[in-house]
Amino acid sequence: MGRWRPPAEKSTALVTPEGHARLKAELDQLWRVQRPEVVKALSAAAAEGDRSENAEYTYRKKQLGEIDRRVRYLSKRLESLRVVEAAPSDPQAVFFGARVEVENAASGETARYRIVGPDETDAGLGWISIDSPLARAMLKKRVDDEFEAQLPGGAARFFIVDVRYGD
Repeated sequence: MGRWRPPAEKSTALVTPEGHARLKAELDQLWRVQRPEVVKALSAAAAEGDRSENAEYTYRKKQLGEIDRRVRYLSKRLESLRVVEAAPSDPQAVFFGARVEVENAASGETARYRIVGPDETDAGLGWISIDSPLARAMLKKRVDDEFEAQLPGGAARFFIVDVRYGD
């Protein structure tokens, strides 16, 4: 069995200023703090002798590979991202960075979402990717507009209750 994987879908290269700062901080933490600690532990494990039976050496080698992979990804990703700082020219419509309150047409339940870049999504905070089906369906909609989104559980209808930008 080969290691070939189909290429990942292209994700939107947009990010909020806070998200960009978080990614840069993660890269800095990995490169300046975690990687040197792992390299030091790896060299200590290597000095213990037979590497073929040394679990600590194997673990640290794998950990170093994971850190290096994440550092490479973040380095490339940060170069390609475009930071969106300004609100759109039409703040009444839903665009990137919007904080949107929607009402489910069937159940009447409301939910709040913030449309962010794919690198910043956080379900617990209600931050959804601009590439998600729900965000795509609500783009350019305004307060009181109705829209339908194809969700994993099937199609659902929503109303836009509120649109805001900023904190």
